[in-house]
Amino acid sequence: MPHDHHHHALPDTGDTRVLWAVIVNVALTLAQIVAGVISGSLAMIADAIHNLSDALSLIIAFFARRIARRPADADMTFGYGRAEVVAALVNYTTLIVIALYLVSEGIGRLFNPIEVEGWIVVIVAGIAFVVDAVTALLIMRLSRDSVNMRAAFLHNIADALGSIAVIVAGVLILLYDWRLIDPILTLVIAGYILWHSATGLRPVIRILMLASPDDPPLEEVLAALEGMPGVASIHHVHLWRMQEHEVSLDAHVVIDGSKAPAELRATLRQMLSDRFGIHHGMIEMETAEESCADAARIGH
Repeated sequence: MPHDHHHHALPDTGDTRVLWAVIVNVALTLAQIVAGVISGSLAMIADAIHNLSDALSLIIAFFARRIARRPADADMTFGYGRAEVVAALVNYTTLIVIALYLVSEGIGRLFNPIEVEGWIVVIVAGIAFVVDAVTALLIMRLSRDSVNMRAAFLHNIADALGSIAVIVAGVLILLYDWRLIDPILTLVIAGYILWHSATGLRPVIRILMLASPDDPPLEEVLAALEGMPGVASIHHVHLWRMQEHEVSLDAHVVIDGSKAPAELRATLRQMLSDRFGIHHGMIEMETAEESCADAARIGH
């Protein structure tokens, strides 16, 4: 059977982009932590911690990309492509933990606001925004085809928005000495992170749980199989994502005898490939006499 490997042959230029993104984020994190401590801004320290998570997420994404390229072997007969999915799970989970920490700290500051040095906040947050924007641009193209890189990309988008929020907080503190804006914006940043992390986590968990993909829909695939000439019925069907971009099918097909089993199997595989992009799977042919008794149409 033909296999579609184009999503695994990731270019070295992508690795270089990720590596540069790591370097600039680590440098920015150190600068933000120092500035946050000096200025007393919780929002800036929150942004620095989030930025550190960006660097860690990019490091995880970098190594996951490299591991995913390894070919199948005796230990991993399906290959290493899911390393990127696992990396995405780690990154989204880290984001959620960080967001909950920021919620806790922000609530504490609401009841005990402290003096914040507005100018330091504005200047360093402005630099942070530029770095976040550059980092996002470095990995934006890579994020289109990888759940792993999308998780890392979300880190940076959230950070860029966080930097804008910190700039706003610094300006309001300078103009009106409104100290409560610092924890308020911290809570807004945390809420944004939680919302997007929860949204991104769902497809990652579905892949790891071998859930049926949204596209192609399982019922549509079943209808196409059952409507093919020579097919009497289908049972024991499994449809799942081997990796993010590779859908696999396992099915028992009961034949009606009007076509040779080998010819019918080849026709079904061709239809699955052409119509649904399913290039990997196993189709077991059965006669009515050999068919499993009381077999479930989906699953075992």
